[in-house]
Amino acid sequence: MARQVVVLGAGIVGVSVALELVGRGYEVTLMDRKFPGEETSYGNAGVWARSSLVPINNPTLWKNLPKFVSNRTTALRYYLPFLMRNLNWTFRFLMNARQSKVLETAAALDQLISLSMQEHMRLVAAAGEEKRLSEKGWMFLYRNRAGFEASRFARDIFDRFELDTEVLDTDQISDLEPALNRIFTAGTWIKDAKSIDNPGALVAAYAKLFLAKGGQFVQKSAESLFPSGDGWNVATQDGGNVACDDLVVALGPWSPRLLKTIAIDVPMGYERGYHMHFRSADGRHLQRPICDATGGYVLAPMEQGFRLTTGVELDACDAPGKLNQFEQAVSSAKEAFPLSGPVESSPWMGRRPTLPDSRPIIGAAPKRKGLWLAFGHQHIGFCTGPGTARVLADLMTGQSPPIDAKPFCAERYLR
Repeated sequence: MARQVVVLGAGIVGVSVALELVGRGYEVTLMDRKFPGEETSYGNAGVWARSSLVPINNPTLWKNLPKFVSNRTTALRYYLPFLMRNLNWTFRFLMNARQSKVLETAAALDQLISLSMQEHMRLVAAAGEEKRLSEKGWMFLYRNRAGFEASRFARDIFDRFELDTEVLDTDQISDLEPALNRIFTAGTWIKDAKSIDNPGALVAAYAKLFLAKGGQFVQKSAESLFPSGDGWNVATQDGGNVACDDLVVALGPWSPRLLKTIAIDVPMGYERGYHMHFRSADGRHLQRPICDATGGYVLAPMEQGFRLTTGVELDACDAPGKLNQFEQAVSSAKEAFPLSGPVESSPWMGRRPTLPDSRPIIGAAPKRKGLWLAFGHQHIGFCTGPGTARVLADLMTGQSPPIDAKPFCAERYLR
């Protein structure tokens, strides 16, 4: 009889894990309070890129702390009471900004991203979603030379890991993206990046593939966990109970709350972010996503319009939204591209779960047989979900993963 697995969380990570496990003969139930792809995985720039191997807590964070003290930048905002209530996470997050730690994290993330891009390509083809894929890369753009020089650390990392990049001047930027106003003096083109025109729809397509392979989706909210014999039980909000042999927690930013019900404390921060879709004022179009590093936003061509995403806001997972950062990003973006009216009535807000070293936990929970963890992917979950699934499934089946899984082990933070 096949082992029964419940996967909690129907974002890109949970859906990818469920799809991988059902393909290996498990009887899999995927559970979430919303349909697949409707939470955190819905709101991102749709980019798969090895350039995401550089975490935001890197040595440049120390240099920029005086600038961030004002709490007015579009790249990073913070809510001081949240940081003070979570001093353990805040201190460890800053300590991991040392170069030696960042290089360790970059090496681990590069393996996970590279594996994920391979797995994504396989899944895109299996789901028949090739039409959503663009292979034109993406660009980091700078409005002045000082901003470009400040990106030296990231570009050195790109060179160290042999990313396919090209430095651009104003004319070269205009040649690649003629719709942009000529306000950028320099840029870095990440040439081997790929992008998707609707991340939420792609996650939903992967979930449909999961169902076609015999998986089951249950729309319920998990309220608590408790072990039962050799397995696990999930108590749901409606008073029900779901039993299984193996349990995978892939609830992203909501994982810590659920794990507290079995006395597991996770040091988690939350990189919150906002997005909204806009139309073009005069029919101009972008060929690829662009990151205005000076303006602190990403603008990506999507099925719904041009998606404007903000930088990072560090605050509690479910704290009310604050739109000052978003409004500042909109103002900056209109200097670069002719945006007109928004498609939606209000911005979307998402929460990205971030552990102190900016690496996810992938693997077994210590001292709790049959409990598996896959969360903490900060703002690159869409880029790393399928690789996470491959690593976790190999660990669950006693096989050797194709990459080193030790940098992602739960023992870094859990006992």
